[in-house]
Amino acid sequence: MVPLTAPRTPAKPIGWVTQMGPSWLELECSDKTTVLHNGDGLCYYNLQKELVGVAINRAEAMPGKNNGRWRVFPKDPMAGFKDLRKGTEINRNRDMDWVRTLDKKSSDRRIDLWAQFSETPQGFALTLTDEDGHSAYAKLRHEKVLAKDTERNQLSLREHLGKFGGSCFALLDISIDLPQAWFVPASALNQLRRDALEALELERARAYQRPVRAKPVEPPVPYPEDALSYLANVYNHKAHDFYVKHGVKVIDAAYESQEELGEVSLMITKHCVRFSMSLCPKQAKGVTGVQGTVRAEPLQLVNGKEKLTLRFDCKPCEMHVVGRMKKSVLNQRGKEADEADGVPMQFYRTKPVALN
Repeated sequence: MVPLTAPRTPAKPIGWVTQMGPSWLELECSDKTTVLHNGDGLCYYNLQKELVGVAINRAEAMPGKNNGRWRVFPKDPMAGFKDLRKGTEINRNRDMDWVRTLDKKSSDRRIDLWAQFSETPQGFALTLTDEDGHSAYAKLRHEKVLAKDTERNQLSLREHLGKFGGSCFALLDISIDLPQAWFVPASALNQLRRDALEALELERARAYQRPVRAKPVEPPVPYPEDALSYLANVYNHKAHDFYVKHGVKVIDAAYESQEELGEVSLMITKHCVRFSMSLCPKQAKGVTGVQGTVRAEPLQLVNGKEKLTLRFDCKPCEMHVVGRMKKSVLNQRGKEADEADGVPMQFYRTKPVALN
């Protein structure tokens, strides 16, 4: 069975094999600017037209400026790569540089902030004002002692009062309004900054006004279909009323409602067992002697006494896992209905006749 995480596409051709060694192979890239990375995934087609993967453990650029030649050390032994030889076209289906780019944060919303550090009769104060006009401050009671090094003291004040990296605020500017170069310990500055930031967040929460709820569209937008099967998973009155409001005429109950007691599609997936076992009619298309002999006939999954049927819809390339509702599910549903003591949902089984 092929792992679900395995890339199943040859992706983009990047070059061809020029030389092979006991633990490496050399590639020449058609685009001389192509860069290979440790952890990249390469692949090629063997003589049976099967895709074979080559995971790069280490990639080294060959001597020479922009010659597009690379020596690649695969993660697996070279003996295991069937039909890999000089001249074989190589594709790349995993680019670690691209993967790392996707893993990075795409955006980080920050609120611009201005800070002012000033003197008070009993100590010092820090005032914060954000881009939306909200303002808050915090006070620090502290003795006033002149700093020995004025320049270093100024840098220390700006460094410790401007640390907002872990919050949703971004400091644009900080103003130090002191008549003299007073020394304030880093621990006191950090606590003052945290108190001022907490006060600003409380002020923003107090001033927040909830947006007015938009009026619903009238008349309601019609649903694309006028009939829904159990696959729509309608299981309560609110879901049922929603679809009726948007023009659906026939609504089947969800599978858990017990109205679908026969065999139904329990799961629909793009992962196809036939494809994994090379029994897919599309794979056989165009192959001499095989075309027309492979059909998408149902298969069975057997797990102890439980049997599930696999049916294949090749046009949308889907596999349906078909089965019946288990007795344990029916019994559990009955207990829930008894405990709820509610009125069961009623659904239309046919389209209602229009009255003249």
